[in-house]
Amino acid sequence: MAHNIGIDARKLTDFGIGTYIQNLVRAIAATDTENRYVLFIGASHANLLDDLPDNFQTVVERSPVYSVRELIALSWRLLRLRLDLYHATHYVLPAIVPCRAVVTIHDIIHLLYPEFLPGPLAYLYAQRMIRRSLLRGDQIIAGSQNTKADLMEYFEVNGQKINVIYYGVSQRFSERLSERALAAKLGPLGLEPGYTLFVGNPKPHKNLDSVVKGFARALEIGELDSRLVCVGNRESRDFKIRLRAEQLGIGDRVSLLGHVDDDTLTALYQGADLFLYPTLYEGFGLPVVEAMASGVPVITSNSSALREVAEGYAQLVDPLDVEQIARAIVHCLGDAEHREALARLGVRRAADFRWDRTAERTLEVYEKALHGNGSQ
Repeated sequence: MAHNIGIDARKLTDFGIGTYIQNLVRAIAATDTENRYVLFIGASHANLLDDLPDNFQTVVERSPVYSVRELIALSWRLLRLRLDLYHATHYVLPAIVPCRAVVTIHDIIHLLYPEFLPGPLAYLYAQRMIRRSLLRGDQIIAGSQNTKADLMEYFEVNGQKINVIYYGVSQRFSERLSERALAAKLGPLGLEPGYTLFVGNPKPHKNLDSVVKGFARALEIGELDSRLVCVGNRESRDFKIRLRAEQLGIGDRVSLLGHVDDDTLTALYQGADLFLYPTLYEGFGLPVVEAMASGVPVITSNSSALREVAEGYAQLVDPLDVEQIARAIVHCLGDAEHREALARLGVRRAADFRWDRTAERTLEVYEKALHGNGSQ
């Protein structure tokens, strides 16, 4: 029996969650030709998914994510469309959910690090919305065992309906570019292959200050011919990062590229000698897997989901220990054999993460929710 399923795709172009939505939707479209899907998308990217099969339709929803308005607007949408199931791809459910519901909770970073939020109301909002989703959602999707454990501990739930589904990695990262194609992408950025790469947006838990400090310290203790390239839309934070680099005497060794398109990101991974990602907390750590698929050795954190994803396949460090980060950089860049071994291990690990598997497992969760299996 075919079902009508709605998916919230308003964060389609966001870094991280947007990657999840785009790849999940396309993988489901390649797998499921029976059910009918309604995708709620923002007006500014209404055409990004217009090449999907006929059993997919898009509906423009203008209410902002994480707003009071969305609680009402999406309730009206669900009532009007008479869906059988609604998939909230971030942790917020509408005020009224007249159908079965699946909620993806990527992490609880807002609750573990409330000092990173704009104020106490944002913390209260996140806490209440996640708790409500855990109670009201028929099935919950978490991107890692670490996120599931965090949810169970913080909210004191038994985890019966929390399903761990790893994210995938796009095939494009493992498709090697020719030297000419690589140079064509890196040249306009003023880069040549052989740099240390960081990819992440301007959230404090991305720990970019420690990345810059660790890289500066590595240049002090090792004879390294490398520069640090940082990708991600940091907007007003660029000034602070540049100031830190100047204070440490490495202003000429740091490139802040801001947001880049998918093709450029692919080239940036492949041109790197090392991927540096000692963040404080991740619900999965998609950039780590992208780097691994690209054949780049990885240094990442020994905590949160990063240990779960990368232990045994990357060099793990304490993200709060700048000296340890620095010595790991020196080890990787100074020892070609170690670097090549990490790269091989990373490629092997990246093969475990495929979007078609993510879609298959997600469809199984839809079925569980539709038939009332595992509801509390």
